[in-house]
Amino acid sequence: MSHTTTHKPKLLARVRRIRGQVEALERAVESDIGCADVLQLVASVRGAVNGLTAELIEHHLTEHVLDVDDPAQRRQGAEDLVEVIRTYLR
Repeated sequence: MSHTTTHKPKLLARVRRIRGQVEALERAVESDIGCADVLQLVASVRGAVNGLTAELIEHHLTEHVLDVDDPAQRRQGAEDLVEVIRTYLR
């Protein structure tokens, strides 16, 4: 079973909170609030997405690299993670 399935309720709760933050950001831009307030909302969204990303990376590392006995599967799990991190850091 995939770790995204195992942790689905917790992950969905985080995604829904992020959606709420993005919707608040949209409303803020539509209502012409000050740029400092918009920037604060953007920082909040970014922090929430970064937190979700860190949690997913941790779960992937644990379940697809550290807790895997087969060296080929472990290597594949590590390569998958490196690919995602490279994309994330662009």
